[in-house]
Amino acid sequence: MQREWLFSLIPLTIGVLFLAFGVYGLRRAAALRRTGVTAEGRIVRHVVTRRDEGATYYHPVAVWTTRDGRECEHTSRFGRGSIASSFGVGTSVVIRYDPEDPRRFAIQGWDVTTVDMLFTLLGALFAVGTLLALLIRLLTL
Repeated sequence: MQREWLFSLIPLTIGVLFLAFGVYGLRRAAALRRTGVTAEGRIVRHVVTRRDEGATYYHPVAVWTTRDGRECEHTSRFGRGSIASSFGVGTSVVIRYDPEDPRRFAIQGWDVTTVDMLFTLLGALFAVGTLLALLIRLLTL
């Protein structure tokens, strides 16, 4: 086998990184569903991020009070290109948070696992496809 197999490390690395990111997000969401606590919160503002290609993403900042009386204000890890009226500033939302670490939270209806599932699927396809191509290449030499 010549050095061409080194180029297969690129999609394999991308696949493993995507897979790790997706699995982390899915496990985090499952842990919140299993052990998380719900609270009433509200959206106080949106953090706006602009990408180099011109896209604008809005990340809602939610405020809620934990069961032990701590006031929490955190930004969602998910951003969207537009804000639905049900997630505008001042809107009441349901928050599911980790009582051990309230920074780990999800805004019900906003934070969805679709992105995590997509990363998991793409990562698995890249990693398995690359490994399969390497295995076929090894067996046909």
